[in-house]
Amino acid sequence: MLNYNKITPEVIEALNQIVGKEFVSINHNVLADYAHDETEDLKFFPDVVVKPRTAEETSGILKIANKYLIPVTPRGAGTGLSGGALPVHAGILLSMERFNKILEIDERNLQATVEPGVINEVFQNAVKEKGLFYPPDPASKGSCFLGGNLAMSSGGPKAVKYGVTKEYVLNMEIVLPTGEIIWTGANVLKNSTGYNLTQLMVGSEGTLGVITKIVFKLIPYPTKTVVMLVPFFSAEKACEAVSAVFRAGIIPSGMEFMERDAIDWTLKYVEGISLSIKPEVKAHLLVEVDGNDLDFMMKDAEKISEIMTQHECDDILFADTEDQKQNLWKMRRKVGEAVKSNSVYKEEDTVVPRAELPKLLKGIKEIGEKHGFKSVCYGHAGDGNLHVNIIKGDMSDDKWNNELPKGIREIFELCVKLGGTISGEHGIGWVQKSYMDIAFDVKSIELQKGIKKLFDPNLILNPGKMFM
Repeated sequence: MLNYNKITPEVIEALNQIVGKEFVSINHNVLADYAHDETEDLKFFPDVVVKPRTAEETSGILKIANKYLIPVTPRGAGTGLSGGALPVHAGILLSMERFNKILEIDERNLQATVEPGVINEVFQNAVKEKGLFYPPDPASKGSCFLGGNLAMSSGGPKAVKYGVTKEYVLNMEIVLPTGEIIWTGANVLKNSTGYNLTQLMVGSEGTLGVITKIVFKLIPYPTKTVVMLVPFFSAEKACEAVSAVFRAGIIPSGMEFMERDAIDWTLKYVEGISLSIKPEVKAHLLVEVDGNDLDFMMKDAEKISEIMTQHECDDILFADTEDQKQNLWKMRRKVGEAVKSNSVYKEEDTVVPRAELPKLLKGIKEIGEKHGFKSVCYGHAGDGNLHVNIIKGDMSDDKWNNELPKGIREIFELCVKLGGTISGEHGIGWVQKSYMDIAFDVKSIELQKGIKKLFDPNLILNPGKMFM
């Protein structure tokens, strides 16, 4: 049991001295803004919101928290889907929104140094102007912060070809829970010097330190894309086609899966997108090929089309214009919002080796029938990463609260049985921590708890998350 102290006037005054009164708030309306993220309908109010601007100010806040034994929850843009930024033990909400500067774009070394409060898409656009590319692109890229992307090791559609966030992080400045400021590595592409603290921080969900600067590697920007939307008469056949493309030696820059309900609901939710779908179509794959040589890319697209045809697809739609391409991607990125607008829901983030996707999808539907719930599935098929939105619909509150968790546990057990795990990119946070025993044995969890204790001896940083 974690026992923390309450915020006192003395603590508030100490925080005022560190960051200035205008960046410390106990106003109820302000606290309410930071009491939730995008995870279902959860709300946990902090006692105070503090907005530092420098690593030194962040250090001072954490030293105060250790002195008075007060929990601190770091927060980025609040777009998370696992409750990772929710102040479940109240205390101090540490908002990183003022860390919003792109400090340097180093064109000579294809690197950039940024602060964690920079919005993903803002950063992508800034480096694109210089002919450079930062590929990780979560669905929330227009609002999510880079620091939160690192905390969860976010992915996105481009991960299938280019990898997730962790592949692009070279170095970080972090403030440890005890207040010390350190750099985790070096600004180099190869580094075999000591333990890899940089990668330990990526995906640690704000439990080991607070990120205050990030050094990313960049790559040249691919100038051309080919985008196709492939309808299938069977969702499982669509999943089978995914691994077949890779076995043929083709690596698309995007390969997204959407069940029929996902697209139908999105077309109703998003204005300005028109798409005719036959009644017998059950799922779609959205496929993108990118590069700089259009002739070479079209050859890959033709091979992909041949493979899709072998898996019982209908006529393939090729996007002819840039607007058509943007609309297809807009449709995919809005699926989550559209599904959630239809009902109370729970979203699970499953991942398996891509060739096991058909078995995963089939198993999810069977588990749903067994426990009485409906699911709408979509996600990054090229990575084997399937988002499962479970719809409450007409389920009773009793079944929703008591029967559904059994079904979720069975879904995660299936993922592990198929060689996968319980989260591909959304993280564990608050809502998934009770399932960690499925992914790890007792010793593995014990080791991770030991690492947490070493970094954070008083357990004040983002408590209640992952396995705490």
